[in-house]
Amino acid sequence: MILEVVKFGDPVLRKKGARIETITPAIQRLIADMFETMYAAHGIGLAAQQIGEALQLTVLDIRAVTDRPSTLELGGQLADPNGFMPLVLINPELTPYGPIVPGPEGCLSFPEIYGDVRRMESVAVSALNQHGQRIEFKCGGLLARAIQHETDHLNGILFIDRMDRAVKEELQEDIDLVQADTKARLKLKSQRR
Repeated sequence: MILEVVKFGDPVLRKKGARIETITPAIQRLIADMFETMYAAHGIGLAAQQIGEALQLTVLDIRAVTDRPSTLELGGQLADPNGFMPLVLINPELTPYGPIVPGPEGCLSFPEIYGDVRRMESVAVSALNQHGQRIEFKCGGLLARAIQHETDHLNGILFIDRMDRAVKEELQEDIDLVQADTKARLKLKSQRR
């Protein structure tokens, strides 16, 4: 089922997600719905907060992006990142490393807003997959950037928080419009109850 993507201004985007201790049928259904939602919105990552659930859960699939390469290392061996997709990360723990590099980012919770964000070039990841199995890998490029972006969501951090002041100031009017629209929708919803 395609779910509504929560937009900036909704308080759930600032909530740290609860750890998932058991992969229940409800979590499996949520994962499937999150993938369906992400693909329908033409995204490459979606965190649980973005569909209104404050959980340590994110889904990713970078295969649609062909102009921004990724690297992947599994068990010390180079691997094809596309062969590792789609990817589910539950309770992820990250160790970013390498140089800090700027790169363009967008976010489904900020429609049509894009800006450069500085992040570590590579990241080591430890998480559970959708089957509750521990997965560990290292990655770089777009995949590392997407994982850092989505894991930030799981901790209530948004990409605008990572932007340089000048970049954010340039986008501030559009950011304010998204926030105002969201707050108006939330107010209307609460009045209908």
